[in-house]
Amino acid sequence: MDLDTLKRNAAATAVAMVEPGMLVGLGTGSTTRHAIRLLGERQRDGLRFTGVPTSIASARLAGSLGIPLVESPTATPIDLTIDGADEIAEADLSLIKGMGGALLREKIVAVMSRRLVIIGDETKLAVRLTGRVAVPVEIVTFGWESTRARLEAFGCQPVLRCNAEGKAFRTDGGNFILNCKFDELPEPAETERALAMVVGVVEVGLFIGLATTVLVATEAGVRRIDR
Repeated sequence: MDLDTLKRNAAATAVAMVEPGMLVGLGTGSTTRHAIRLLGERQRDGLRFTGVPTSIASARLAGSLGIPLVESPTATPIDLTIDGADEIAEADLSLIKGMGGALLREKIVAVMSRRLVIIGDETKLAVRLTGRVAVPVEIVTFGWESTRARLEAFGCQPVLRCNAEGKAFRTDGGNFILNCKFDELPEPAETERALAMVVGVVEVGLFIGLATTVLVATEAGVRRIDR
């Protein structure tokens, strides 16, 4: 079974959790695109819900499928958010997220959600966060090189993310992203707090204590892990 099929299987399991009248967070990335398309099918079949997109790309896809959207979330709690992750720690459901470039909006939606359901294939799962995946850190563009130097002091290797044209990638908020590679992440919660305190940092792609359920697609089926 190819990875794309596994991703769709995980997405289908998460989409089945959406109930009428829900406010649903719509994540960003290749796996979540499957979820948004499947939600579009459920909406055409009569399920009524409202989506809260975490990126311009997700908003465009959902809008093209006729899903009603809230452009910017209010103080109203989000019932359920479906999103992907770059690495998932089975031990405590800590996450590395942000390779899709939407980590700031994803975290805003995540902290507003009663339930954060993470979907992915089995290649994303580890016992604990390992450091094999770089931690995306969103930073302001002003003085970004000095911000990079301050992040290096934490023992990581920050690399400016670039687009296909070789220019600095900009998030939907107009910021840069540094992909910060650590040799290991023994204390991800402490790392998140430390990086977030660096002047120039907007948000850190470590999501600690936010995921409530992880759905991991394997050849044998979709495995559910609850926190």
